[in-house]
Amino acid sequence: MYHYQESGLNNIWLVNGYDIIDDPDYGECVSITDVAGLNRAIAHNLMFNKPTLNGSEFRFLRKELDLSQKALADLLGNDEQAVARWEKKGKVPKWADRLLRACLIEFYGEDTGILELIARIKDIDEKDQEKEIFEDYDTGWKRAA
Repeated sequence: MYHYQESGLNNIWLVNGYDIIDDPDYGECVSITDVAGLNRAIAHNLMFNKPTLNGSEFRFLRKELDLSQKALADLLGNDEQAVARWEKKGKVPKWADRLLRACLIEFYGEDTGILELIARIKDIDEKDQEKEIFEDYDTGWKRAA
């Protein structure tokens, strides 16, 4: 079996799907069949079979989304240092764990609407606070036009 440490996770072992090559210039090398497919399978396992993510698993999933720490922090409405701390110390808040999983589900093709919702909330965050006027109608309170 091959210990797939390139994933950044210390508990991934491959039974097959790889070849060990003895290169005269570089020494022993490993060639893995369909690395993207392997990483997707690992991500799927983490998303649906792990009750809580540790820091390295959170980092692995962030990288699967091809996001920097800053980009993920912006998406989550937090700061880059928080994401770095979660990944380093392994204490990922439940809300960040769940939101990252939801983003990945949509990334892999299931239209959950979560990315659109996050974008809408981010747009609201960036708006200047202005006077909000509400009016009582026969149907109930509503924001005045």
